[in-house]
Amino acid sequence: MTRWAVVLAGGVGSRFWPLSTQERPKQLLPLVGNEPLLVEQLQRLRPLVEPKRTLVLTNAGLVDAIARVAPEIPRANIIAEPRPAGTAAALAWAANVIEQRDGADATMISVHADWAIADADGFRAALSQAADAAEEHRSLVTVGIVPTRPDPGFGYIEPGDVVSAAGRGVRRVARFVEKPSRERAVRMKEQGYLWNSGIFVWRVGAFLTEVRTHAKEVAPALAQHSGGLGAFFGAITNPISVDHAVLERSQRVLVLAGDFGWDDVGTWGALQRVRDRDASGNAVSGSVHALDATNNVVHAEGQHVVLYGVKDLVVIARDGLTVVTTIDASADLKRLVESLPAGVREGGATS
Repeated sequence: MTRWAVVLAGGVGSRFWPLSTQERPKQLLPLVGNEPLLVEQLQRLRPLVEPKRTLVLTNAGLVDAIARVAPEIPRANIIAEPRPAGTAAALAWAANVIEQRDGADATMISVHADWAIADADGFRAALSQAADAAEEHRSLVTVGIVPTRPDPGFGYIEPGDVVSAAGRGVRRVARFVEKPSRERAVRMKEQGYLWNSGIFVWRVGAFLTEVRTHAKEVAPALAQHSGGLGAFFGAITNPISVDHAVLERSQRVLVLAGDFGWDDVGTWGALQRVRDRDASGNAVSGSVHALDATNNVVHAEGQHVVLYGVKDLVVIARDGLTVVTTIDASADLKRLVESLPAGVREGGATS
């Protein structure tokens, strides 16, 4: 039984302005290590799935850039979505492609391009167990992350009845919970809920059956245009996530717990969790001098940054533009970007 990987690599990552751009978005930036996030993810997957069975779904404008940083992926496996249509449409199309190339029993492992993973071996072990469960139970399997903090920025999964006690344990999904209040997140962490990571594993035939049964937003387009990418995406009039369109409506969803240092690297402040830090807790990149400065995130590109007597700041300096905010406020950088004069927003230092 063959296994495929699907890597979702669309989006711009506006919360990493001014470093991220439409031509070089978050997933193509070396935010954690020396390689772009996408390259690191492909390297983690390679021991499980060889490049010829790895699909990368992205924006049409990023195909050439991805081909340059990931030359081992066949060009035909870099799929350009003509327009954003939600993860339900993207994963349905990927499953359709895999089914046409390799049959309905092929197993599909879906991940995002822009994560940090501290324990690559643990990550692969969880994916392998999820694939085993998907193949054995003919179910849709998600890997829920054991929370390290009560974060209201994530959706949560309530594990239900035990299906298999082997390994990490496989359970039915009792329910999915939208992003909660901080108080509710505290309670859910204590009650054993898991973060909804967006890691999904299934046989493509089983998934497409559930799409046709439950995803009214996607199923008609798939039935009419399964042979044409442009027509399929053009027929999606209501973009929707796979969680809402399929998983929350299906009775065939299982979950296993994952604990391998997963982080979605959603903001500049998140780099404090995933980058190496100095003795004072500063996560820095570039030419930075810090004195009596603690728990700061600094990205200095082509210029020097000096910190003195400050804490919990995010400082980004590049191309004559310097952005200073706090770790907490960096979660809402999109609001800042939308308020800026066009000349500054586009990366220049003048308005």
